[in-house]
Order: sequence, then C-alpha cells, then structure tokens
Amino acid sequence: MAERIPLGAWVNDGVQYLLTHDAAAFDAFGKVIEAFASGVEHGLQAVPMWLMIAIFVSIGLWRVGWRFALFTLLALLLIGGTGFWDQMIVTLGLTLTSTLLSLLIGVPLGIWMAKNRLVETLLRPVLDLMQTMPAFVYLIPAAMLFGLGRVPGIFSTVIFAMPPAVRLTALGIRHVNREIVEAGQAFGCTPWQLLYKVQFPNALPSIMTGVNQTIMMALSMVIIASMVGAGGLGNDVLAGIQRLDVGLGFESGLAVVLLAIILDRVTESFGRGPGAVRAPLFAGLRQLFKVGRAPTTQQS
Repeated sequence: MAERIPLGAWVNDGVQYLLTHDAAAFDAFGKVIEAFASGVEHGLQAVPMWLMIAIFVSIGLWRVGWRFALFTLLALLLIGGTGFWDQMIVTLGLTLTSTLLSLLIGVPLGIWMAKNRLVETLLRPVLDLMQTMPAFVYLIPAAMLFGLGRVPGIFSTVIFAMPPAVRLTALGIRHVNREIVEAGQAFGCTPWQLLYKVQFPNALPSIMTGVNQTIMMALSMVIIASMVGAGGLGNDVLAGIQRLDVGLGFESGLAVVLLAIILDRVTESFGRGPGAVRAPLFAGLRQLFKVGRAPTTQQS
C-alpha cells in the first residue's frame, strides 16, 4: 500500500514557519485591522437607535419602496424589542468592515482578471478553493496567526466572502458591449478613461450583484466567526447551541435573518436602473397620500 501523502503536516509546517519568522508582521497587520474594525463599530454604536432606524427606513423607502420601508421599521423595532440591538450593531460593524476589505481587494483583482487571461487562469482555481473550502477551516489558521478576537474573524470572513466580488467584477467588465468600448476608443479614451468612464459604469449592475453576494457571505461567516471570539449575534447563536436553548437560538437567529433581508434588498436595488427604483417609490407615495387630480367634466 502506498504511503500516505503528509499534506496536513506540510500545511502545519508552513503556518509554524510564518509564526516563527513573520510574527511581527502579522501583529502589525492585526493592529491595523483591529483599529479599522473598532472605528467602524464605535461609529455605528455612536448613532442612537431611533436615528439608525430612521436611516435604514429612509434608504429602504428611497431604494425599494414603502412596503419594504415598513418591513424595515418593524424588523428593526423587533430586534430592539427582543434585546439584540447592541449585538446586531456589532454584527453589522463586522460585516461592513469585512465587506469593505473584500471589495478593496476583490474589485481591482476582478478588473485585472478581466484584462489579463493569464491572471484569470491563475486566479480561477484559487477562487474555487476559497469558495468551496468549508468555512470553519479558515478559522484555524486565522486563530493561530492572529489569536482570538475580531481580527481572525474578519480575516477569515474576507477570504470567504471575496470571490463573488472578484468573479462578478471580471464578468461585468468582460461582457460590456464591444461597440461601446470601440466607440470610446474611437473618441480617444486612454485605457484608464475607457475603464472608469465606459466599462466600469456599464458593468455596474454585475459589480453590484457581486457586492450583494459579498455582503451576504460576509454576514454568514461573521456568525460562524463567533467561535474565535468575533462577537455579535454569533455569540448568542453559539450560546443557544451550547445550552440547547431553543428560545435564545430562535431570537438571535431571527435577528440575523432580518438583518440579512434588509441588507440584501437594499444592496440588490443598487444594481437596477434608476427608473426601477423611482417607480415603486412614487407608486407607494401615491397610495399613501392619494395624490392625483379629481376628474373634470367637460361642459358642452
């Protein structure tokens, strides 16, 4: 029988090598991520609950319509009423931090991937690995390299959530109408002008779909990252599992679901045209306020 390939031992040796020779670099990197995440979280916590609800409801009314705005109001009041508001804010902060970092890396990589076939060939298997590897596996090296807390949770979340941003950015750039690109070249656009004034705006629906998927995957991973001390609603979900407390698990899980629905619908709306946004809004306002002229009779 052939000998077993010691792949796991090689991976362990690689992580140990990084810990031995690059611990200072990982500490510095972790401090930067911690400072950024702490700033985002404290900024969200500084906003009063009523103002945060008003902001979300206003965005929902503007981007989706009055029915969704009403749903957002009721959902956020329910989260606050069940006592999970502070945990929801922590989860939102972790999700936004991870999403911003994922987009900061993923969108440029997607543009590069769309422009260079060699980069696409090299990145595709890496993205496949990042997307298909079980989420729990990322927590092991992240905890070894950064310890416990927010930083390993954010690090593993970025790895898990970044592939949709890369793939859909590349897809959107690559599928821009060739005639539009040729028209831009005919008018003398430089490669950078062609990218940011022609290709990027026309690829925006696909890119926003990538942003939407990145946010959803980041939110799901942030909940799992509670196992390494990331905090937020994931702590309550984990506590419900450990105590076999169905009520706690349902309440915290419902808060996660409601937050996910709100973020999903809002980010999804940015991938539509402006007319698709304004139409339900104005229709809703007409329903609410009964705007319209009374019919006039024509005298003979």
